[in-house]
Amino acid sequence: MTNAATATLEILADPDALARRAADWLLAAARAKAGRFVVALSGGSTPRQLYHDLARPPYRDAFPWARTHWFWGDERFVPRDDAESNYRMAWEAMLSQVPIAANHIHAVPIAGLTPDEAAAAYERDLKSFYGADHLTPERPLFDVTFLGLGLDGHTASLFPGASVLAERERWVAAVMDAGTKARVTLTYPTLESTRRVAFLIAGEEKRDILARLRHDDDALPAARLHPAGTLCLFADTAAAGGLS
Repeated sequence: MTNAATATLEILADPDALARRAADWLLAAARAKAGRFVVALSGGSTPRQLYHDLARPPYRDAFPWARTHWFWGDERFVPRDDAESNYRMAWEAMLSQVPIAANHIHAVPIAGLTPDEAAAAYERDLKSFYGADHLTPERPLFDVTFLGLGLDGHTASLFPGASVLAERERWVAAVMDAGTKARVTLTYPTLESTRRVAFLIAGEEKRDILARLRHDDDALPAARLHPAGTLCLFADTAAAGGLS
């Protein structure tokens, strides 16, 4: 297992360069994997440019859309057409612009459900897709997982002090006690079941929290993530500061 202190750090000039590098990295990972390729997407503002880039040449024409499946690391408990929806952001920026079969898009179910019911339904979807009720290290669920880094050190919807941080059995959980609107998130074991994890971190306001992450500050939920595969931090110069 890897952690943030031993992760590869790549520093890019600006958010546009960060997005292009992440797109190149994802395309290389997809080409290197034969057969089904599985990605967990991040919400928030930082990955939006990455999704835009993937939906345009040269990536649109080179990416293996037909064999790629898309999941979400977390979702705000809002309708899919809500401006805060992670699904809506990815759909508008990328998924609606490229040749993807509808059954390759695995969004968190929201309509007509409570947060707990939505989490249970998404867990069932993941287990059905994986083909087993228990994750095994030799067969990761995801090939690539994209994550963000909040100013409080949260990633996905794993917030400081939330009860979900202690969850090691469930694959998906509702988050109701984080001082935010209700959310649904993958838990640590699920996020860690991946061959490659990439944090996308941009902006000067992220400088201090990124430095704490690089020092493996265990008070940060993001620092407690220990993926089975490799971990890479893509940061722009504003966020990286003097890190190397």
